[in-house]
Amino acid sequence: MKRFCSLIGMTIVFMTIGVSSAFAQTETYVAIGDSLAAGQTPYKEIDVGYSDLIAMKLSSIGQLSFYTKELAFPGFTTTDVLERIRSEEAQNLLANATLITVSAGANDLLRLVQVNPNAGTLAFSQLQADYALNLARKNMLSILDELEERAPKAKIYVIGYYFAYPTVHPTQKEGTNAQLVRLNRILQQQAEIAGAAYINVYDAFGLNATNYLPNSADVHPNIEGYRQMANSFLQVYSGSDALNISSAELPKPNPKSFEEILKQQSSAKPQKQNVTQHQSPRMTYVIQGFPGYKAFIKYI
Repeated sequence: MKRFCSLIGMTIVFMTIGVSSAFAQTETYVAIGDSLAAGQTPYKEIDVGYSDLIAMKLSSIGQLSFYTKELAFPGFTTTDVLERIRSEEAQNLLANATLITVSAGANDLLRLVQVNPNAGTLAFSQLQADYALNLARKNMLSILDELEERAPKAKIYVIGYYFAYPTVHPTQKEGTNAQLVRLNRILQQQAEIAGAAYINVYDAFGLNATNYLPNSADVHPNIEGYRQMANSFLQVYSGSDALNISSAELPKPNPKSFEEILKQQSSAKPQKQNVTQHQSPRMTYVIQGFPGYKAFIKYI
């Protein structure tokens, strides 16, 4: 019995060592994209999202030296993301990044969907959806080309999307879900062409994920939904389930309204972020500091 317990202990030790030694370097992590990358809650606030959870886990195993999501912004389409990574303020972040996640494409499509949460119905124009998906395909190709040039040291992961309307009538799900599946296929194809990795989060949610999407009038997940997204990434990143985040590891909610973020941003002294190979390890959570919130408030 003692020998058996000893073998179990050795296995756990080797598994732990294997996780921490499997990566050659600590990561400089830059999260890029839309409201999911920014960590928007189901109630129009910003809190911990999937990128924050990824950073939390990497930090816990000593694999993170820097993290920011200041290139993520609620409402961004693929066109907006392309413009953002071409901006002057993105250049230093991208040049030093070793890990990049990209969430882009859902806003190209979902802004065309007319939702009536009370009636449980969805409506969209197929012609408009076809145009939006084609534009997303072209823009994602450009985004990945730009990142290859501007972030030469980075491994890039393209994050897919989940079905965002679990509470609508079952007969209403098929058409919109088919468009989402097309979007995910486009994202996966463009990732493969560019040599990036694709992260499937669709399967973790399915069509009825009311436990992850609690607000029928909003498409954003709760922290449990973001945990599913983070774990989908971590499984691909590590090649196993060893880095999976449990519910017990989740931080306590600390949502900030856009008005609170603006107030914090205006009272804080602006600091230019420079990331070099000689910096001591640090983590930078840019929840309250990324630009553009003033414009976004007009839409909520």
